[in-house]
Amino acid sequence: MAMRMSGMMSGMDTESIIQQLVEAKSVKLNKTKKAQIKVNWKQDAWKDLNTKLKNLQSKYINNMRFSAAYSKKTTKVSNSSIVSVITGEDAVNGVQSLQVKQLAKSGYLTGKELKNAAGSKGDYTALTKLSELGVTGAGTFSVKTANGSVDINVDQNTTISDVLNKLKDAGVNANFDTKSQRFFVSAKESGASNDFSLTASDAGGAAALSALGLQVNLNDDKASLAEYQKYAGYFVAGDRAQTLANMQDMIDQSVASRRDAYLNRYKTLQEDLKTSQEKLKELQDKYQSDPLDTVENYTSAIESKNAQIAQWEEQLNAADSPLTDEDKQILRERIDAAKEEVAGLSAKKADAEAINSYQENIGKINDEIADIEQYVTITANTVDGETTYSAAATAKLTGEEEDRFYAKASYASQVMASYDPSDTASTGATKISGQDAVIMLNGAEFTNNTNVFEINGLTFTALDDEHPNETVTITTQNDTDGIYDMIKGFLKEYNSIINEMDKLYNAGSSKGYEPLLSEEKEAMSDSEVEEYEKKIKDSLLRRDSNLSSVSSALKQMMSSGVEVNGKTMYLSDFGIGTLGYFSAPDNEKNAYHIDGDPDDPDTLGNADKLKSMIAGDPDTVISFFTKLSQNLYGKMTDMSKSVNGYRSFGSFYDDKKMKSDYDNYTSKIAEQEKKLNAYEDKWYSKFAKMETALAKLQKNASAVTGLLGGL
Repeated sequence: MAMRMSGMMSGMDTESIIQQLVEAKSVKLNKTKKAQIKVNWKQDAWKDLNTKLKNLQSKYINNMRFSAAYSKKTTKVSNSSIVSVITGEDAVNGVQSLQVKQLAKSGYLTGKELKNAAGSKGDYTALTKLSELGVTGAGTFSVKTANGSVDINVDQNTTISDVLNKLKDAGVNANFDTKSQRFFVSAKESGASNDFSLTASDAGGAAALSALGLQVNLNDDKASLAEYQKYAGYFVAGDRAQTLANMQDMIDQSVASRRDAYLNRYKTLQEDLKTSQEKLKELQDKYQSDPLDTVENYTSAIESKNAQIAQWEEQLNAADSPLTDEDKQILRERIDAAKEEVAGLSAKKADAEAINSYQENIGKINDEIADIEQYVTITANTVDGETTYSAAATAKLTGEEEDRFYAKASYASQVMASYDPSDTASTGATKISGQDAVIMLNGAEFTNNTNVFEINGLTFTALDDEHPNETVTITTQNDTDGIYDMIKGFLKEYNSIINEMDKLYNAGSSKGYEPLLSEEKEAMSDSEVEEYEKKIKDSLLRRDSNLSSVSSALKQMMSSGVEVNGKTMYLSDFGIGTLGYFSAPDNEKNAYHIDGDPDDPDTLGNADKLKSMIAGDPDTVISFFTKLSQNLYGKMTDMSKSVNGYRSFGSFYDDKKMKSDYDNYTSKIAEQEKKLNAYEDKWYSKFAKMETALAKLQKNASAVTGLLGGL
C-alpha cells in the first residue's frame, strides 16, 4: 500500500475526512456482506435439517416399507448353559425339546514324556536325532486323516524337526514342547471323520513311534485301532498275491494319486523345458558365429588380456619410464580399449555359463520326464497353440511299493494278534478321539462334526454334554418387543424432526437484527456476540415456505388413513395419537405418543394397545405400517427430487439456488469493494492535488515576499 502524506499544507485531517466519506459509501457493501452471511447460515440450517430428514427416510421408513423388517422372532432357551440358539428369519414359531447327548471333539494326542538314558527328563530339542532316542534302523509309520493316508519314513538320522514337518505335511497339527519334553499332535478339525491315526507299517516304524512317545494304548485310540484292524483284515498268511488282491481298492487309490501327482509334475516340467529351450536357443543364436564358444576359452582370453593390461599399466606408472607424453597417451588408449574388450568377453563368458546351465537343466528335465513315463502314459493335445495333457497309469505298483503294502498288512496282523481288548496299561501317551456332536431335537437324532447345528431356521450351539438326559425347552415366537421398539424408534425420530420444524417455522421475529461484521464484533464481548447471532439464527427459517411444504406433507401422510383388508385404519386405531391442542407444549402439538409407553409420562397410564395388537394380530400391524411407510417414502422421494437450477437429488430444500445466491453475493461484494477502493483513491487524489496547489501558492507567496524585501 502506498504511503499517503496528506493535510501537511492545508492543516486539515484529510485522512479522517476521506475515511468518513468512504464509511458513508460502504453502507451498501456492508449490507451485501451481511446478506451473504445470512444466506450461509440459512444453508447450514437447511443442511442440518436435510440430514435428519434423510436419516429418517433411510434408517426407518426405507426398511419399514418392507414386510421383512417386521419378521422379527425371538427364541427362549430354558437352560442356556447347555445350548445357545440364534433365530433366523425362516424360523418357525413353536415349542421344541432338545437334548445334548455329546459334544464334538478334535482328535488330540499328548505324547509320553521323553527321558534320557538315566531315566531322567530329557533335554531334547528340534535338532535331536532319533538315534539319540534309541532308534537304530529305518522304519515307516502312517498318518491317516480325512484327506487320506501318508507314509512317513524315518531312520536314526531323522531329527525331531524332520518328524514335525512330516506330520504337518501329512495333515495334522504337531508341536514338540522342549519344556515338557512331549509331542502334541491334533486334528485340524473336530468330528469323528476328521480324527487321525498314527500306525506303524513295520517294526522299525513301531520303534520310532515308541521312541518319540507317540505310541498309545489301542484301547484309548479308536482311530488307530480301526486302521490296524482294516489292514489286518487284508492279510492272508503265506499268500502275498491274495493279500495284495484284498488291498486292490487301496492300491488303485495309490496308483491314481501317484498318476495325478506325476501328471501335475509333468506339466510343470514341460513348462520349464520350453522356457529353458527358448532361452538356450536365444543365446546360441546370439553367439553361433563366435570362435570362442566355451567358458574355458573365454576364461583363458580374459586372463591373457588382463595380464597384458597389467604389463602396460606397470610401464605407464614406472617412475623411470623413458616414455614420452605422446607414448603414454597411446598406452592409455590401448589400456582402455583392452578393458572394454575384457568387459565384452566377461559378458560372453556369463552367457556361455548360462548356456551350460540351461543345457544341464534340460538334461535333468528330460531325465525326470523319462522317469515319469515309466509309470504313466502322457497324451498331449494341442488346440490353437494351447497344449493340454492327460495321463493313464502304465504300471500298477513297483516291487518296492508292493512290499510296503504287504509289509503294512503283515505288521497290522501281528499287532492285532497280540491285541488285548481288556488291556488298560498306559503307555505314557494319551489320545482323545475325535467325535461328532449329537443332539436329540424333538426325538430325532442329529449329528455334526462341529457343535453348531443349523436346523429349520435356528442355529443351535451345543455347550455342555454333562447332562445328556436333561431336556431343554426351545420356544420360538414373534418378537413383540422387537417390532414395538422399531415403531417406537421411528416415532421418536419423527417427533424430533417435526417438533424442530415447527419450532423453526414458528420462531420469533429477529427484525432489526443483522449479522455482525468483524469490526462490529470487536465492540462486543464473545457472549454478547453469541447471544446476538443466536437470535438471528433461530429465526432464519421463520415462515419459510419450503419448510412449510415439507412439514405439512409429513403431517398429512401421518394423519391419513391406510386401507388394511378393506378397512381404512389410522394410527389412532393402534393407540398412537397426538396430545390435545391445549395439553401439548408449544411446537410439540404434532408429535405422536404411544398409549402405555413406559417412557412417556403423558401416556404411560393408558392401555398399551399397540403391543397387544402386535401380539394378537401382527398381520394387521405389519400391513398398516408397511403401507404407511411406503406412502411416506414415496412422498419424501418426490419432495427431494432434483430440480434443475434449484435443488439436487436427495435435498428437501433449494440447495443449488442457495449456493448460486451465495456465489452471486461473492461476485457482488468483489465489484462493490472495487468501486469503493476507486472512490477512496479518487478522494485521496483530489486532496493530494489540493495540497500540491497550496504548496505552490505558498512557494509563490514566499517568492513575492522575498522580492519585496520581506515586507
